[in-house]
Amino acid sequence: MSAPRPEIPALPVTFRPILTRVVLLSVGLAMFLVITVIALMLERLNPGERVSFIFVAALFFGVLALLSRPRVTADDSGVTVVNLTRSRRLAWEEILRVNLRSGDPWVFLDLSDGTSLPALGIQPGLAKQQAIRDARALRDLAESRGTGNDDTPGSG
Repeated sequence: MSAPRPEIPALPVTFRPILTRVVLLSVGLAMFLVITVIALMLERLNPGERVSFIFVAALFFGVLALLSRPRVTADDSGVTVVNLTRSRRLAWEEILRVNLRSGDPWVFLDLSDGTSLPALGIQPGLAKQQAIRDARALRDLAESRGTGNDDTPGSG
């Protein structure tokens, strides 16, 4: 007897690596605060050096905030994939398959134009089981709303 199929999530839904995001933003904030306090406490630093310390701390926080940006948002009309520096809007019909194979760092979307799009918003790094659940939910959405369940020539 197979396990019951989970319900398709209600739309709109956003998938993101929450634990990874919390860790990155917490570390970024802590490092910014520590470096800023050190810059302000060191008496031998001139004002320019203090500003340099704080600028580097802000830059470090900015990089970690950028790394915490990825997400995948699904709504009635399609999916928005937000990766580190780019966003891409896809209609449901463009998504042929949602893949998260063992060892993959994140989900890959096979698209109708023959390309594959990484979706960093679902990644098994710190929360593997949550990523698997999210990938299955996105796959179920794609199959129910798009061409993911088509048997047309060239789709499989």
